[in-house]
Amino acid sequence: MAASSTAGRVLTLCKQFQNAFRISSAINTQRCAANVTNYQSHFYREKAPLVALSWHSPTSSVGQCRALHTTISRRGLGEFFDSPENWGEATVKSAAPWTANQLRTKNSEDLHKLWYVLLKEKNMLLTIEQEARRQRVQMPSPERIRKVERSMIRLETVVKERETALRLLQTGQEKGRPGTWRRNIFGYTYWYRFKEYAIPWNMNKRYKRKKFYSPAFVEPYVRLRIEKHIREKARKANFEKRTQAKLKERFPLMKVPSS
Repeated sequence: MAASSTAGRVLTLCKQFQNAFRISSAINTQRCAANVTNYQSHFYREKAPLVALSWHSPTSSVGQCRALHTTISRRGLGEFFDSPENWGEATVKSAAPWTANQLRTKNSEDLHKLWYVLLKEKNMLLTIEQEARRQRVQMPSPERIRKVERSMIRLETVVKERETALRLLQTGQEKGRPGTWRRNIFGYTYWYRFKEYAIPWNMNKRYKRKKFYSPAFVEPYVRLRIEKHIREKARKANFEKRTQAKLKERFPLMKVPSS
């Protein structure tokens, strides 16, 4: 009797396990089919030509927007390397860096896009430079890095000019954080940026500890420091003149640089 009840329990457990296995297999099959369908639809959206699209097609507007996107194809880690046609070349042709006048004609959106294009190009060139250093070979056209860096510096300068102009129109302040020229206790003049405090300045002990003036006994040393700076500047100018005179005497055909 006990053996028959044990066999019945084992049979019941086997049936439950078989049913659970069937359900999990069906769920996995549905998931695989859904993934394949999504991949096929994404592949055909990416590869389908634009001519095949029609405004009278039964597809929804969402599908049309996805099919008409202009995102470039992703190449993975290949984006960090140059084009395959430039591999093995000793020199690679590159255009001149962007000038400030050219960048000033662009709108803010184009400058924003151009910044990331230059950043991507810089990352690619730095990767090529590191790979060439690892292989102990000469990097093809290393001047491209300097061109990209110059373009990025000029682009940042143009953006700062626009921010300054907009700030002048809105607030009348040239700098993003207003301030003034002040002197410390040693007689040095520096730019002091204003800060926000929770209490008035006359009640703020931390602010009152700052000395924005030079004591009377510091004034002679300030004049001595200015005199020392002028003498050092004149000494360097005289040394440069003597050096140019000696070079002119030794090489008569040398062109003297204009001062």
